[in-house]
Amino acid sequence: MVQNARCIGIFVMFTAKKLLWVLKEDGQSWDGAYFRDIILQKRVIPFLHNPINVLDTNEVIFLHDKAPCMKANATQHLLEDEGVNFWGNSIWSGNSPDMNPAENIGAIIKDKVEELMTSEDRRDRYNYDVLNTNLENTLKDLEDDTDLFIDLLCSMRKRFDALGAARGGHTRF
Repeated sequence: MVQNARCIGIFVMFTAKKLLWVLKEDGQSWDGAYFRDIILQKRVIPFLHNPINVLDTNEVIFLHDKAPCMKANATQHLLEDEGVNFWGNSIWSGNSPDMNPAENIGAIIKDKVEELMTSEDRRDRYNYDVLNTNLENTLKDLEDDTDLFIDLLCSMRKRFDALGAARGGHTRF
């Protein structure tokens, strides 16, 4: 148990070509305004409109996990105004982590960072700065792993089929 533990907030998304990640700055709140102004307008929307990052900018569909800041009407309107195709509140089912391949990226990141942290000497194992460095290095290593991203995106059909077979219940994804 670590006394006065600090949290590192992270936003992760990916396309078939590239990983985009944003670490929460110390003391920043992840409210709807921060999400729209900092995450979407400064990072995500420019990323999605750049052909270096996506296969076809006209075929991008933004999927989200229905966190309150993502499903807010102001966020939905911003995406519409910026010309970003997205699965809005009426299409994308809420609370469906097994359907969202970004959850797999999160698990991969977590496992790699945990492995790095356990290899640190004992006094650095719970150090915030060491954790932050290991997280940033892991994210940088994954940034261009197109094979991983393509595999995860291509798994969407299997995810939908498995969810249908499970009648909306849990799947192996």
